[in-house]
Amino acid sequence: MAGKSKTGLAAVETDTRGSMKVGLFDHIADGSRPLATLYDDRLTFFKAADEAGLYCVHLAEHHCSPVNMAPVPGVFLGALARETKQIHIGTLVYLLTLISPLRMAEEICMLDHLSRGRFEVGVGRGISPYELSYHKVSPETSREVFIDAYHCVREALLNETFTYNGKHFQYNDVPMPLRPLTLPHPAFWYGSSNATGSTFAGEQGMHFTANGPSDLVKANIRTFREALAKRGGAMQPKPEFRGGCAVGALRYVVVGDTDAEAERIARPAVEHHLRSLHWLWRKHGHKDFADRLRIPGQVGYEDLVAGGVMIAGSPSTVREKIEAQSVDLDFNYLVGYMLFGDMALPDALRSLRLFSTEVMLKIAAL
Repeated sequence: MAGKSKTGLAAVETDTRGSMKVGLFDHIADGSRPLATLYDDRLTFFKAADEAGLYCVHLAEHHCSPVNMAPVPGVFLGALARETKQIHIGTLVYLLTLISPLRMAEEICMLDHLSRGRFEVGVGRGISPYELSYHKVSPETSREVFIDAYHCVREALLNETFTYNGKHFQYNDVPMPLRPLTLPHPAFWYGSSNATGSTFAGEQGMHFTANGPSDLVKANIRTFREALAKRGGAMQPKPEFRGGCAVGALRYVVVGDTDAEAERIARPAVEHHLRSLHWLWRKHGHKDFADRLRIPGQVGYEDLVAGGVMIAGSPSTVREKIEAQSVDLDFNYLVGYMLFGDMALPDALRSLRLFSTEVMLKIAAL
């Protein structure tokens, strides 16, 4: 382990090949603070994660809801690229249904250069029919639009001049003077809580993260691995992950000196966050978004704990829970949601410090 960083977090060596990696996920949701303060807090937290040796920051894209106060993730990631040095940055996910593939390819190239090759491209179609409808995109055809856009974006990234003829997107002899720094292009990622998405991700050889209660995550990781094996492996292998492909599980993670201290921080923060998460769905008459998506276990703190989605406790408790889940669910990448809701920045930084110094190294060999 290296010495203390300027934020007081211990910098952790992360060169171990094929070991368990840890990254961060964030919606940058409403946090009951001024928006400029919310942004500043996130930049401070992500810089601390960079210095502590975490692998990547993955940002969501949502619209017209307090669950995402940075609905154009590329803008925030551009700032983050210049504030960090080693941590990868990316999306989970860009909504390819909402932007032209040409515009998307250009943004990917810019962020890859701004980050000096640390950019990771998470893509998806959007789970909210309301957000899609606000953008005049039909939820019924959104999957085929997404798949068409995905193939078009790759074609643009792979060629200095590209032509593409799909059902929804057509381009002819378009010049691409912007080229990626990472060749042939930054790695693609996909996040899913269903078998359709898990299969697609495996078939395309993407890196993958699963969300939801442990039984659902286990099933979707199994589906992904089966499709990936049939393909023959990752499109762009990452040797730092066991097997060459990142296979992640998304989990809320809060560490305190004791189990009680961790729950004191985690419970009100996640309940605040869940209100933002469900806000748009309830506005349209659903009890919660889990009701619409048939994803159980995302309604309250106890549900999250029971489903394995919330991992909160002392360092030893958190370590034991991660170890047990990694064996049962078969993932090699823990995607931690460590600052959420109205959690105070000092509490989040303290939790991250305990995690990086007392948990992360001990789970690295999983």
